[in-house]
Amino acid sequence: MSNRAVLWVAFVLVHLGVGWLGFLMPNQPMGDVYRVYEPWARAAVEGGGMMGITESWVYPQLALVPMILTLAFTPFVSYTVGWAILVTALDALAFGMLVGRGRSTGRTSAAWFWLAFIALLGPVGLYRLDGLTVPLVIVGCLWLVGRPWAAAMILAAATWIKVWPAAILGAAVIAVRRRGAVLGGAVVASALVLVALLAAGAGAHAFGFIGEQATRGLQVEAPVAAPYLWGALLGVPGFSVYYSFDILTFQVTGTDIDVTIALMTPVLVLAMVAITALGAWKAARGVPFASLFPSLSLALVLGFIVFNKVGSPQYLVWLVPSLVVGLVVRRTAWFAPATLALAAALLTQLVYPILYEGILVPQPIAVVILTLRNLLLVALLAWTVVRVARLTPPARRSVSVPTIASPV
Repeated sequence: MSNRAVLWVAFVLVHLGVGWLGFLMPNQPMGDVYRVYEPWARAAVEGGGMMGITESWVYPQLALVPMILTLAFTPFVSYTVGWAILVTALDALAFGMLVGRGRSTGRTSAAWFWLAFIALLGPVGLYRLDGLTVPLVIVGCLWLVGRPWAAAMILAAATWIKVWPAAILGAAVIAVRRRGAVLGGAVVASALVLVALLAAGAGAHAFGFIGEQATRGLQVEAPVAAPYLWGALLGVPGFSVYYSFDILTFQVTGTDIDVTIALMTPVLVLAMVAITALGAWKAARGVPFASLFPSLSLALVLGFIVFNKVGSPQYLVWLVPSLVVGLVVRRTAWFAPATLALAAALLTQLVYPILYEGILVPQPIAVVILTLRNLLLVALLAWTVVRVARLTPPARRSVSVPTIASPV
């Protein structure tokens, strides 16, 4: 059996296994699909109101599109199974582009890494919007050099589903030589979305997802929530984990937490600006795309995760596209960070859904595992930023220049 055939067999087995585990594991790792996505989709098609159009929403408006598309499967299977089929189909398209004919060692290594990551992270990576955006972002990354207009439009569309691909798009604007094409594609795609939203009557709700995110508290899994989670574990008065019915997620509270909540948005902005400025400086010095883009995009994505008030377990899938590109262009240099990412994915699955009760009612084992996961992410961010800082332009060869020559 050829390497390509083995990869495709593994692809099928991994997706079937992870999809099946969603129904077996505790704490309903696919719960968002049938408890949130399906009601939103049915309300939209049955005249009950469209999220992001008739009211502000925590997601950008294109997130509603795959939710509605999944309804097409419901005459044959449940909405949850239909969602898994839709995500698997998109994964298959991106996986086929990545693997190609199966002759590139770098692409094969990246494909195996992606499959391993899906398996280690578990059902939460499949049964969330974030998992659906990953194949779109991978395709966009693979097309950046040869088809920058199309790549940018795909990345912009993915950003209008979940915000995180904006980090990849920002890295592309900096690292790609044809940045005018990247900017143009992103602007065109976003303009088309905005025109459609205004025509649908979105009005003031067009950017409502930005305000919804800014007003959130500290989600229990977020790295910045660790002191409050440990306070709850140790029984410190005033420290606890509670459920927010407004955001539909578990958050932490404790002494001076309002100050921390207020500070995290500017801290996130400053971190992203600093990483972007570092990348822009390296691009100005002539660091090539193949060296700069994977490192810079991963640094920006990790910045989004590490300094975020929200730390949902599915955020780990954001790491995949940058690491896939890194493995494609230079697999030996990217083996270590890819391994760290796989370890973080496994720890994340142990936390959610397996040991999640030990987070909600803090227990030592679960809290320690979550803390280790977050420390891995911080270490990976530090490694990536240092890597960007150490990038140097290729040495220029000394050549003999004729006395009279036409400029090239």
